[in-house]
Amino acid sequence: MKGFKLALLQLLTTKDKTETLKNAAQWISKAKNKGAELVALPECFNCPYGTEHFAKYAEEIPTGPTSDMLSTAARENKIYLVGGTIPEKESNRLYNTCTVWNPEGQLILKYRKMHLFDIDIPGKITFKESDVLSPGNSLGTFKIGECKIGIGICYDLRFEELAKLYRNEECKMLIYPGAFNMTTGPKHWELLQRGRAVDNQLYVAAISPARDTTAGYVAWGHSQVTDPWGKVLVTASEKEEMIFADIDLTECDNVRQQIPISKQRRTDVYNTIHVKKN
Repeated sequence: MKGFKLALLQLLTTKDKTETLKNAAQWISKAKNKGAELVALPECFNCPYGTEHFAKYAEEIPTGPTSDMLSTAARENKIYLVGGTIPEKESNRLYNTCTVWNPEGQLILKYRKMHLFDIDIPGKITFKESDVLSPGNSLGTFKIGECKIGIGICYDLRFEELAKLYRNEECKMLIYPGAFNMTTGPKHWELLQRGRAVDNQLYVAAISPARDTTAGYVAWGHSQVTDPWGKVLVTASEKEEMIFADIDLTECDNVRQQIPISKQRRTDVYNTIHVKKN
């Protein structure tokens, strides 16, 4: 497989988890009907985004109702499904977790957000995920055909080292469910995605929730797919919608051959090393 059709679902989230999951399942089916082979959902797609909501909406994985819906949707539509993120509870800890499901409905990856969103921009936004969430410590990859894909979540997008580790593992795409806000979104959302794509010569897809101006945390929207040359292939508006991109893996091969930066890195002077934790 030298390519596949990708769908990003920019969805609205409500406080009614049952209705939110039903809506997501319907959009997943619509994406499949339009030919998508890989479908990806936004960060915190099953609950409002906010530290005050995480404990209430948290579920165990893979036994909760959100996992049940994602597994069923992947199996019934025979697709690979990146299940955005949900608040995950394990023992006495909470995580912001992305799950990936194969066309048989099996859970093939669980990635926990590594870099927690703790920022303070005076007069704009203050947010501290670490008040309630614990960080993950492991990379997360899966394969669809010949394409190895790495997963990051929102704030992870700002850390080039994580993207470089995925590039070192031969990934040809990075997927970031993310919810940039009305302050950081206009400034950095597109810029960071293009930067990660150019730096690592791979596709980058980032999936935002749709914008809800009545919510406590207002997402920027504008889900996006960027190619290995740094070109934005498609971008969404701020509303609930789905966007598609045809992923051509030969583009990764072409840019890496023509501009062979991975072979030219001075690892005798600098390096990015994966420090594995037990």
